[in-house]
This record gives sequence, structure tokens and C-alpha cells, in this order.
Amino acid sequence: MSPSGLRRPNDPPLLILVSLADGPKHGHALAKDIEGFAGVRLGPGALYGAITRLVERGLIEPLGGDDRRRPYRITPPGSAALAEALADMRRVTRAGLARLRLDPA
Repeated sequence: MSPSGLRRPNDPPLLILVSLADGPKHGHALAKDIEGFAGVRLGPGALYGAITRLVERGLIEPLGGDDRRRPYRITPPGSAALAEALADMRRVTRAGLARLRLDPA
């Protein structure tokens, strides 16, 4: 596991941070967005469990809203953790593609 706590490309915390990178969303909107860009369907347990852990770690924060549709936004530490995780994935992806001779670089 990386220092940011993010592990794999389909990891719910990573997907949530990617979704929130373009603005606040509530749980249902997060789930729909993640399914759209990643093809991953997060059940309520996985989604809200990951949200709780991200809030506890200070990587996202809840905004005001009614009880049913509480939006969340990424925090500066969350943005930094996401950037670090994506850079790590980029290095691994480049190495893998080069070794498979699929990357012209």
C-alpha cells in the first residue's frame, strides 16, 4: 500500500477521489460518475465505507446538505494523495507498456 493509502486503480477510495476532483458530489452522484468513467459499480457498503475512511483521514470533507443528499468535496491533502497515486500508476503503466513493447516511447 502506498503512503497515501491508495492501492489499486479500482480501489473505492481512489475512485471517489477521482470523481470529486472535478467538484463536490453526493453519494448517488459519486456512484453514477464512477460507474461512468471506470465501469465499476460500488455498492452502498463499499461506497459509504470508503467515504467514511476518506473523511476520517481528512482526504474529503462533507458539505452542508440535507440528510439524504450530503455532498462531499476533496480537500487539499486529498488532491495531493490523488496526484501521488496517479503518478505512481503512471510509472507502473509506462514500465509495463514499454516491457510489452506497446509504448513507442
